[in-house]
Amino acid sequence: MSEMQDNVVPHTRMRSLRDAIRKVQLGEVERSDVVVELQETERARLDMLADELKDVFKEIPEDDDQFSLQIISGSTPRLWIDATSHVVVGGDRRTYRFLKDTRLGRVVILETANIDDMADCLTEYIAERVLEREKALEGDWLNNRLRQVALDSKVVRVKESSTPWLSVIGAFGIGLAAGVIGLVAFAWFANPL
Repeated sequence: MSEMQDNVVPHTRMRSLRDAIRKVQLGEVERSDVVVELQETERARLDMLADELKDVFKEIPEDDDQFSLQIISGSTPRLWIDATSHVVVGGDRRTYRFLKDTRLGRVVILETANIDDMADCLTEYIAERVLEREKALEGDWLNNRLRQVALDSKVVRVKESSTPWLSVIGAFGIGLAAGVIGLVAFAWFANPL
């Protein structure tokens, strides 16, 4: 019986079926690098990355339309995250490169051959964008609310101030009449005929 245990080949422990499938897919993609064209290999790698992010894509709020989350084929296939950021496969066909276009040019946010690291980075990026959007919407709501309060207080002030203006105009009119009467009286009594 001990001879039989010595002949057993140790297996690596797999965390889940999804991890095992991904490992086999990576192996197939690496073997296909020799046979398949560059674009198809890059597309396959981007498809695998998109599969890693499926659950993240599902959790994005439905009313949040800033994310494209699609692979666009072309001379260089790209997994677009939003209008300014995407992932491409590097020239070695193993490295993922997360790029973002900014006002100062294109910036590499992360470059790695590890699909888990890239998926984690993209998940964090998406979370940051969702929070930024919520803050912007909250700021817009607060701005509109403050504008409405200011308009409401202006209307109240106009209603309140319409009465004081009448009293000011009335007092001015009475003062003007008293002044005219006083001048006429002064002129009458100062220069008798």
